[in-house]
Amino acid sequence: MISSLKRINELAQKNRAEGLTEAEIAERAELRKEYLQEIRGQVSSNITSITIQNEEGIDVTPAKLNVEKVKKYLDGFQ
Repeated sequence: MISSLKRINELAQKNRAEGLTEAEIAERAELRKEYLQEIRGQVSSNITSITIQNEEGIDVTPAKLNVEKVKKYLDGFQ
């Protein structure tokens, strides 16, 4: 589970109940930003791990996706 999600939910509950201070509004914005980065990273990781095959079992993964896989692989060595 994403660590910031618990705090985001706490702030959401407090906002509904009594409102947030300026500091809490800023914290919420930063946490949401971090949360979206994490989700985007997970989606990107899932997409780059996909291989597409046709009915005959031949790899027909788009070239652009294969390039991203290679980039991700090479980034692991740095």
